[in-house]
Amino acid sequence: MPTRTARTAWNGSLETGEGQVELTSSQIGTYDVSFPKRTSDTANGFTSPEELLAAAHSACYAMQLSAVLTAAGGTVEALDVKADVTIGADPAGGFQLTGILLTVRGEVTDLDSDAFLAAATEAKGGCPLSKALTGVEITLDAQLEV
Repeated sequence: MPTRTARTAWNGSLETGEGQVELTSSQIGTYDVSFPKRTSDTANGFTSPEELLAAAHSACYAMQLSAVLTAAGGTVEALDVKADVTIGADPAGGFQLTGILLTVRGEVTDLDSDAFLAAATEAKGGCPLSKALTGVEITLDAQLEV
């Protein structure tokens, strides 16, 4: 399996500095980052490690769920997956991820709601990023759309 690479160029202190994250492997973009924007309610054109992680986790989970649903006999028409990654204070000092909410709505034929929920739960545990993030509480909101 391949290795994927991203890099960050940073200038300045944590409080006043800024950087650029480059998605090196895909070469699809470079995105601005800053700590004040990372901890602000408004991003104003800046991304953050948490947003990038949310993007990665939602994509990984969608792929894993698609595989689990297909193995269970379902036909996946569409999946809409959102990951909300929250950062907060770490009681030991600094910051930590305080939770991840995966929200999925699926259009799947040949499975009922119970089978969809079982597959969604299985995929949450089998997603490689979920496995890597075992130190963070990951919750799931899954619904089959009829």
